[in-house]
Amino acid sequence: MRVLPRHLAGPGSVDFRAIWPFPFDDDWSLHQPSKEEGAVACSPCLRLRTGYVPDPNRRGHMQWITAAHRDPFGPATWQITSDATTPVELLGDVHSELLDLYLEDRHSDKDHLFQSQTSAQEAYVPLPAHGWRHTIKTDGTQTFLAPDALSGMQHQYDRTPSSDLAPSWRIWGGRPANPDWRVQFSPSTRVALVAAFTASLLSTEPLERTVKDIPFFTRHHVSIATTMAKQNKPFPPVATPPPRPAMSRTR
Repeated sequence: MRVLPRHLAGPGSVDFRAIWPFPFDDDWSLHQPSKEEGAVACSPCLRLRTGYVPDPNRRGHMQWITAAHRDPFGPATWQITSDATTPVELLGDVHSELLDLYLEDRHSDKDHLFQSQTSAQEAYVPLPAHGWRHTIKTDGTQTFLAPDALSGMQHQYDRTPSSDLAPSWRIWGGRPANPDWRVQFSPSTRVALVAAFTASLLSTEPLERTVKDIPFFTRHHVSIATTMAKQNKPFPPVATPPPRPAMSRTR
């Protein structure tokens, strides 16, 4: 079935080649040792790495990690982490935007992966237009909450992070006290990637799911999208008479 809203749809099926729309048949690499170890994708320059890997903080759980490195052999410059329970379509849209940034860098002298003048507003301006409530605190935190209060975004806009990878953006779905999924973006993550996630989150395109895919608590909060079938006419159309010859008019 096809369900909305997206933030309550559940994770969906893990298909690495759909979630990672990278040109693996060309120059990107895909490593998939075993089901337990997940998979890792790398760009040819090794500056971009994204993986579906075991979560070191939760035994038996997996997580998605995407990281960009100025130096292929140095620490990550920015990083995105998300629970394995995150709707995969949202991650797919983020990786599509990431591939666009990567290709722009390859065909220009710009450095879109690490330098951008994009304002943070591009990531959250669409939220109030879709009915999300906005609160702001003097500690430099602003929060956006979905109309059903079952999804939210928190942005640290004015605080010196404890580290370069401390999350600047947090987005979740489900009950705030115990969300079904969480995604975190470090401060230097390109705003275009956060905006891609937000746009996908707000999309009204339903997601394909089975009942067991949808978290139990949120099942009565989702809507099933139906396709309107074309109605058959009960009777054949009445034949229209041939048009009458047009009468000429004298000016």
